[in-house]
Order: sequence, then structure tokens, then C-alpha cells
Amino acid sequence: MQERVLKVLEFIKVREQLLEHVSSSLGRDKASKLLPSTNFEEVVQRQEETDEAAKVLRIKGNVPLGGIFDIRPQIKRASIGGMLSPHELMQVASTIHASRMIRKFIEDLSEQGMDVPILVGFADRIIVLAELEQSIRIAIDDNGEVLDSASITLRSIRNQLRTKEARVREKLESMIRSSNAQKMLSDAIVTIRNDRFVIPVKQEYRAHYGGIIHDQSSSGQTLFIEPQAIVELNNDLQGLRMKEQEEIEKILVELSGKVGEWNGELETIVEVLAELDFMFAKARYGSRIKASKPKMNNEGRIVLFKARHPLISIDEVVPNDIVLGKDFSTIVITGPNTGGKTVTLKTVGLCTLMAQAGLHIPALDGSEMAVFSSVYADIGDEQSIEQSLSTFSSHMVNIVDILNKVDFESLVLFDELGAGTDPQEGAALAISILDEVHNRGARVIATTHYPELKAYGYNREGVSNASVEFDIETLSPTYKLLIGVPGRSNAFEISKRLGLKDKVIDKARTYIGADSNEVESMIAALEDSKRQAEKELEEAHDFLKQAEKLHKDLQKQTVEYYDKKDLLQEKAEQKASEIIEKAKAEAEEIIRELRKLRIEKNAEVKEHELIDAKKRLEEAVPKTTKSKKTVGKQTSQKRTLKPGDEVNVLSFGQKGHLVERVSDSDWQVQIGILKMKVKESDLEFIKSEKVVETRPMATVKGKDFHVNLELDLRGERFEDALSRVEKYVDDALLAGYPRVSIIHGKGTGALRQGVQEYLRNHRSVKKIRFGDAGEGGTGVTIAELK
Repeated sequence: MQERVLKVLEFIKVREQLLEHVSSSLGRDKASKLLPSTNFEEVVQRQEETDEAAKVLRIKGNVPLGGIFDIRPQIKRASIGGMLSPHELMQVASTIHASRMIRKFIEDLSEQGMDVPILVGFADRIIVLAELEQSIRIAIDDNGEVLDSASITLRSIRNQLRTKEARVREKLESMIRSSNAQKMLSDAIVTIRNDRFVIPVKQEYRAHYGGIIHDQSSSGQTLFIEPQAIVELNNDLQGLRMKEQEEIEKILVELSGKVGEWNGELETIVEVLAELDFMFAKARYGSRIKASKPKMNNEGRIVLFKARHPLISIDEVVPNDIVLGKDFSTIVITGPNTGGKTVTLKTVGLCTLMAQAGLHIPALDGSEMAVFSSVYADIGDEQSIEQSLSTFSSHMVNIVDILNKVDFESLVLFDELGAGTDPQEGAALAISILDEVHNRGARVIATTHYPELKAYGYNREGVSNASVEFDIETLSPTYKLLIGVPGRSNAFEISKRLGLKDKVIDKARTYIGADSNEVESMIAALEDSKRQAEKELEEAHDFLKQAEKLHKDLQKQTVEYYDKKDLLQEKAEQKASEIIEKAKAEAEEIIRELRKLRIEKNAEVKEHELIDAKKRLEEAVPKTTKSKKTVGKQTSQKRTLKPGDEVNVLSFGQKGHLVERVSDSDWQVQIGILKMKVKESDLEFIKSEKVVETRPMATVKGKDFHVNLELDLRGERFEDALSRVEKYVDDALLAGYPRVSIIHGKGTGALRQGVQEYLRNHRSVKKIRFGDAGEGGTGVTIAELK
């Protein structure tokens, strides 16, 4: 790719933003050199790497990539026998530790069932050098200081040093505490000059202490003297310090040698950590701009859903659907300035470069990007003062260069093609250039002011017109791309809205040819028709979604109704069986007593005894209860219904809640997601609305809280979708649902995989499965809740 194209399409700025997300200098080095690839297999691999890293970040939130250093210079120096400093050795140990942590992290992911083959491949390349790390950490602390524990000899030397220093200080302190010290010393302190202990003596008393003068104050009134009495002790200290330094160098040489022995393994660790840091930096940047993984192809096909320019704030940018390379390979965008034509051009070009660099693109899931062998762009005013070239000449220099190189594997972006010269000649040149590039099979998007090019899309096969919508009411562009509709100037409409008199506008219209007026009218009609068609399509889509949801809700409610009905019937039969068994036992007991009476009294059983026995038999017979519907009807007639009451709709056999009274004899009833008008005589009162005591800042939800039996995620961004799944599962659990359905669609499978990954790790989800043929198949996941 040409450096000029990377700059014009602002890929350099994207790369600078990517650098904000690296964790180490290794990742920064790779990110700063990032360039788009033209190899299809390499681009697909890069996209897979970014997607895998993004999946881990979505589930785990973070990755242990701290404490990584670029230790390649240290490895090289150690491998040729050089000695590393304590600080450099600590960087080596820290990097080894970081490699162990990331390897363990990836192994844990794999053990938890997460499918991360690329990360597992990187982890397998990391050699665990725990022994080398331990050797360095035993000898050197985190601040780069060599520890006493580095060797027995060093510990012994330092013990001697501390003993000697204590003796020197003790002797000097006895001097400064003497009766004459206050008079002869500038200050009663012990200090150090040239690594030797000294005391500050006034100039006039220098001879009293003898010894060696090491320094003096700026005024010359104070001399820092090493008294003769401690010269020998200081000499001993110096000797011990030299031995200490020799032992430290010996330890550092030994540790450096060990680093050199593992130079190959350490270089591999550095290489793997650089790749991992770079992978996760791309994933973090994709998350920041709410990007998604595009499906890559090498057929020159671009399909972008709600694509955004990544360098424009997400709150300000207007997303657009852009299609190129399917039914047409060239798009000509016409219309006035400041409408967003150039932004659209740059969005396509930048998304192409990002995708080929392995970055996710700021568009919805399901978008497609092509791998081009080259991307050419002639955008903006590139007037060259140094070369004495006008704007037109500068553009033509670029266009000539493009025409010399363009082929069927190229993407070409022309901004204001043919501008900067005579309109008639400029339009003719623009048409000729477009013909040349189009005939070579390249994918082309061009913007222009020339009205002659509005007819270009109608006269050429494989070419489509497009424009950026302009709102006449607000006199401002909407930045919405309309493919298939050429742009119009709107000069007369804008002038009218701004207050120009009708007679001036009408006279202006007479200066325009009939053909131009007809074209403008045709474009206006096309815009209205397209807008109306899009509105109707959106409404139809909404109705279809509502109907599908209603149908599925009714299906699920019916299934649940029959499941509950069967369960209640089974319980009723079991209870009836128990009552009958009890009645039989009672009857047998009564019969035994009658026989006993007959035997004991020789069949002379009194009338009142028989009556009593008969009464007991009658009482043993199970009593049947009246049907609920009858009782309910009577109750509802006696009780005054009010909004919020739970009722049974007798004709449907379904429960619902009263919303409001619509007439003297009719109520509006909420049944599931349906609201319907029902006769009061068809209602059976069940219970009044529960009044739940609430506390400030709290919301109480229970089994009466209404939650849909399914969640539709189609068209959602990945992060927003997972957030909705998390809330929906919590609400479903509070509502007491045994199972729920989550509609994610089929698409690329990224959303489906993410949803199922989340559900598998949810502690309240018993199991998940795809929907049956009648439930939506692999476009739906059914989750059974605990």
C-alpha cells in the first residue's frame, strides 16, 4: 500500500489510537509497524487472532500482560559473554514471570472449555524458565539491588562491612561528643566524603585532629577531615568494599551466563509476548470503537451494515449501509458539498485498510470486506505550491499514476472527480476516467458535483448512482447515504426556504433547460419513492417481528398451560385415590363394628345403632366439590371488580389482569402480552392485586413480574447483546421461568457463540440447546434455568 494512501485515508491516525492499548514496548513496536496485508490467508488469520482475543476480553475482562520488557538487547549481550546489570537482570526475571502467568491464564481458559486454538498455540511455544527466574530473584531485589542472599561470600563481606562501619561511627561519635567538640566542629555530625567517614572541623582547628582533608565548604571555613585515629579503619572499609564489588561482579557474570545459555528460549518468549500484546491491543481497540469481525472474501465484494468512520465520535457519526461489488462495481455519489460524500468515501477506504490489517471494523456483525491487492485514493485539495501545480493539475498527477497501475484487484476512490477546471470539460474527463477504471474491473467509488454524471449510472451496466440525503426543512444534510438515487442541488428549494421571492426563483427556472428540470423532478420522485419504500419496509419488518413474537408467546403459553393442566390433573387423581382408599378403610371399619354388634347382641341391633352406623357410612363417602368456574362466577357477581385484579377468562381458560373498565359490561384484560376486551360475565375473580411494600431506591420483582418468554437479539451489537442477555436471565429467574428462548439468528455465528458461552458459564443455567425445527433451529438457543 502507498504511504500517501495510508495518510489520506487516515490509517496512520487509527494506528496511533491503537498504540494507546498496548501493554508493553514489545506490543508498541509491532503496532507502530502495522500495515494492511494483501495476502488473503494472512488477513483471515489476523482477523481470527483479533476475534479470539476479543472473545477472551468479553468473558474475562482483562489479561495478565504486565511486567513485560523488551529484553532482546540483554539476551544478545549475555549470549556473547557480556555482563548484565542488576536492573537488566530484573527485567529478564520479570519478563519470564509474565510469560508464565500468561501461559497459565491460557491453559486455564482451555481447561474451562473455551475454544481458543490460536492462544493455545502461542502458549505451547512458551518455555517455562522458572529456575532461571528464581536464581535472579534470589540474588536481586525488585529495585535492582544485589541481595546478601546472592552468595555466602557476599553475606560474609557485608557482615564485616557493617561491623567495621559501626566501629568507625562509634569512634567518630565519641569525638564529636567530647567537651572540646562544640568549639572545634562546625556541626556535631558524622558524614561521608569520597566514600570515607569524616567530620566537619572549623578551619582554625584543623591541626587538632590531624588526618586527611577530603573537602571544604564553599566559604572555606569548614574542612571535612578524616581524623588520623580512623584512617586505618577507613582503609579497612575500603578494602571490604572492593571485595564486595568484586563478589557482586562475579554474581552478575554468573547470572548473565545463565541468561546467555537460554538465549533461544528467551527470544521465543519475547516473540510470543509481543504477538499476544499486539493481539489484545487490537481487540481492546475494537471494543473501544464498538467494532465487529468482518467476513473476508477475495471476490471484491463489500457489504457494510451501519458502517461508521472510526475517527468520528460515535455520538455524532451517522451509520450507513454500503454495498459494492455485488450487483454493481462502481458507485457515483452526487450532491452538494458538506453532505458527507467524502466521509462515506473515507469510511469505505479506511474500513478496507483496517480489515486487511487484521483490525475489526466499526460496523454491525455480518458485514463483509474484500482483500484488494491495492487501494488508490485521490481525495482532498492537494494543490502543490512547490511544484507550481494547480488543484486540477495535482489531481490529474494522482489520477495518471492510478491509471498506470489499476487492475481488477484494486479499490479506487475518487473525490470530486474532474473538479478544478471547466465544468463541461471536467465532466467529460470524469466520465472517460470512470469508464477506463470500470472497464478494467476495479471497484470504484467516486464523488462529483457534475450533473452530467447523474445519468452515468443509468447508462452503464454495473454502475449505480448514490447521493447523501439533504433535509429541505432544516436546510442541513442528514449524512444518510441513498444508493440508487442521484443527488440534486436543492438550490431553488433552499433559496425559497431562506426567503427569496417566488418570482425570482420562477425566473431562474426559465434559464434551465427542460431536460434539467425533468431530471431534477425525476430525482425528487425517486427520493420520495425510496424514502416511502424504506419506511414501509421498516413498518412491515416491525409487524412481522411482533407477529412472530406473539405467535411464539402463544405457542409457549399453550404448551405451559397443557403441562400445568396435566400436572394438576395428575395431582387431583392422586388425591382422589387417597380419599377413596381412606373411605374404603372407614367403610370396612364400620362393617366390622356392625358384625361385632350382631354377634355380641345376637342380631338384636337397636334402630338407633343402625342409624348411627349408616350416618358414619355416608360421612365416609368422598364429597365432590363444585367446579371452580361456577364458584368463580358466583363470586365475581357478588364482588365488585377493580383494575389490577387477577381474573380467569372462562371462555379461554387463561389467567390475566384487569387493566381498565371500557364500558358498563366490558373490561380490558391483559393476558400475557395480549390486551383484549372481555365481557364481565366471562370473568372469574381470582385475587386482588398484591400491594408490595417498597423501600426507597429499591424495586421488588417476583413471580408476578412480567417477562417475555424470549429475547430477540437480532441486529444488536455484540456487547449490547450480551448486556441484554445478562439482564434478561436475571429477570427470568426472578419471574420463576423454567426455561427461556434467546433469538440470536444464524449470521456469522459470532453472536450465537458469545451468547452460548455466557449461558454455559452462568451458575443458574442448567443446560442449553438449539431450538427444534418449529422453534427456530440454530437461530435460537433454549436455556433451562435452575
